[in-house]
Amino acid sequence: MRLDKYLKLARLVKRRSIAQEMIELGAVRIAGRTCKPSAEVKENDILEIAYMNRVLKVKVLCADETVLKRPRAESPSWEQISERPVEPDENPWGE
Repeated sequence: MRLDKYLKLARLVKRRSIAQEMIELGAVRIAGRTCKPSAEVKENDILEIAYMNRVLKVKVLCADETVLKRPRAESPSWEQISERPVEPDENPWGE
């Protein structure tokens, strides 16, 4: 499944257009690498998402579009690995 679509369906971002913007700005990484909105997300991938004041690191548990589209999925689609605060003017990747 496309990364931008996964972020929307997994409810990590509110809208797909916002997910696309975040990815293009470099605020989302798969396994520590920058990517494009069309990058494929697979189970067990590690995603890092830089929001305004925090960086969320999650493990993809389910990347099946039909399961994610259900109103109340039986099992979670991602698992939080870590979350750390960042200042708004700070580089979230520490580079």
